Amino acid sequence: MHQHFILTFFFLQWIQVFSVVSVCLCRVTTEQEFAVLEGRSLTIPCHYEPQYAGYVKYWCRGRMKEFCTSLARTDEPRTPEISAQKVMIYDDPVQLVFSVTMTQLKEDDSGWYMCGVEIGGIWSADLYAFTNIKVIHGMSVLHSRLTGEEGSSVMVECFYSEKYRESPKKWCRSGDWSSCLLTDSEGAYTDTSVDIRDDRSGAFAVTYKRLQMRDTGWYWCGAGQQQVAVHLQVLPRIITTTVMPVTTSSTENVPQPITNNAWNTHSYILGALLVCAAFLLILGFAIFARRMWKLHKNDTDLGHESGLKVRFNDYSEEMGEMQASAVVFLNKNSQSSHML
Repeated sequence: MHQHFILTFFFLQWIQVFSVVSVCLCRVTTEQEFAVLEGRSLTIPCHYEPQYAGYVKYWCRGRMKEFCTSLARTDEPRTPEISAQKVMIYDDPVQLVFSVTMTQLKEDDSGWYMCGVEIGGIWSADLYAFTNIKVIHGMSVLHSRLTGEEGSSVMVECFYSEKYRESPKKWCRSGDWSSCLLTDSEGAYTDTSVDIRDDRSGAFAVTYKRLQMRDTGWYWCGAGQQQVAVHLQVLPRIITTTVMPVTTSSTENVPQPITNNAWNTHSYILGALLVCAAFLLILGFAIFARRMWKLHKNDTDLGHESGLKVRFNDYSEEMGEMQASAVVFLNKNSQSSHML
């Protein structure tokens, strides 16, 4: 009986050594340790090689495969209400990873766990990898360094463990205890520059409003005796001048086709312009002809008057000569009579 127990013990040890060798060959891998606040959730990824994509995956609690308590398997039906499941497992054969999510973790959930691939058979051991999960009390922040522009707002998300659910939440400036702001019985605080809201589900948010350059520095959010540091950097506001582009109508940029109506309108306008031009040309020619005719008439009248004057002068000269001759003739006759 004693020899049988020794043989069984060495057989189990041999299986464990073989399993360790399998892990070293990186057939199934995961992180060696996880730390999570009490009351929060945790998702653990377990990676495997392509040849195991179609195998059953499982998640169990324990340090040894033979004494590992199964918590979830991919071949088990899922509960319709996912929110009621404390442990959920999901396999993604495309990415060659299956993930395990544990919710509402308690301090008692701390310990060793194993993600494995079920091979089956006497000579083929399962492939698996161990990880240590630590559920702790305390606080954490989503981002420990924040940057905001002057005049804007930033928000800090602070997480706390289940133990501090009912504790007042604090937001303080590091090095100045008198600056601490505490939530009331409803889990809220507000003023002109800071808002604090605690949803009592493991997280509270601090919103810093209307940032100023002097707000740059170290802060911490706390619950009970726990606190976590946050650094806030306020950057000067950048003033930019926006030049509005001059927009023009599309009809000004794109030539519009001439339609039949537009062509008819243009034809009417062109015809009217031609008629007006012809009328003005005729009128100008008539005015010019009239002026030329008047000039010619005036020249004719002036010439006629000049001829009459010449003729009148010639006639006057002839009449003078005739009168002179008559006088002479009369004088001669008179002389003759007197002589007789």
